[in-house]
Amino acid sequence: MSDGAAAGLPANLVVFERGWLSSNNILLIGADETALVDTGYATHADQTLALVESSLGIRPLDRIVNTHLHSDHCGGNAALQQRYPALLTDIPPGEAALVEQWDERGLSFLATGQTCPRFRFTGLLQPGTECVLGGSPWQVHGAPGHDPHSVILFDPASRTLISADALWESGFGIAFPELAGEPSFGDLAATLDRIEMLGPLQVIPGHGRVFNEVGSALTTARRRLEGLQRDPVKHARHAIKVLMKFKLLEVQSIALDDWKAWIRSTPYLDAIRSRFFADAELEQLAGDVLHELIVAGAAEMDSSGIRNT
Repeated sequence: MSDGAAAGLPANLVVFERGWLSSNNILLIGADETALVDTGYATHADQTLALVESSLGIRPLDRIVNTHLHSDHCGGNAALQQRYPALLTDIPPGEAALVEQWDERGLSFLATGQTCPRFRFTGLLQPGTECVLGGSPWQVHGAPGHDPHSVILFDPASRTLISADALWESGFGIAFPELAGEPSFGDLAATLDRIEMLGPLQVIPGHGRVFNEVGSALTTARRRLEGLQRDPVKHARHAIKVLMKFKLLEVQSIALDDWKAWIRSTPYLDAIRSRFFADAELEQLAGDVLHELIVAGAAEMDSSGIRNT
């Protein structure tokens, strides 16, 4: 947990730095309203609730703001809405109809083999507008690339950026549209340019610690993006590895038959295979990637099953 004042952030802001299964959560405490930006993954919902309650005490949480609707950023929405019945929830507009209908295929949860309990929304985060969080106006900027509907939030007073997965200290999130045949590397580049134009002094990323060396992070991100543009197959293989590691982080251990069933029932894996590895069978491709995780020390396997390490 990061104290806002200690990190050069607004004094009424608290960052809950989470493990990789959940996104970071940012709590803003104002005189009239409290707000939480992003809510982590569903299996960590109890921890998310405990973190919020430890900071707010008897005060209620008044608002959720989601930067985008990947399961690790909105998986705690439902639990928080149940805990705080009057809770308002703002989401980017691009997938509002899918949330209203609860189209899990359109929302990517089923496609990626991940979990997100149904939640409701009450408002939209329109890029080009401001939203008041913790009593201060934060600018809402579109940040496509990792997700076509993602937004980032910027406080011009403190020059603090909540970057979600558009910029990390050592890179950015997977360009998911690119994997589906929708060019997004250019969107990623434009988002990095927008961040540079905003000139933040400190960045709260979707994953990892708060950082101040923004120029260095942008240089690293652009270098990585150039590499992915030269070798999109490498990006695709990395995406498979990330999705598999995410599943291991979620379950911690899984029987071999259950693992193979999950591989077969996760459409996004086969979509990536068919686009980038058409000559390979899905089970063989997944086996090769799992071997890479094992060699890297990120997983273990024996006759009883596969375990996260």
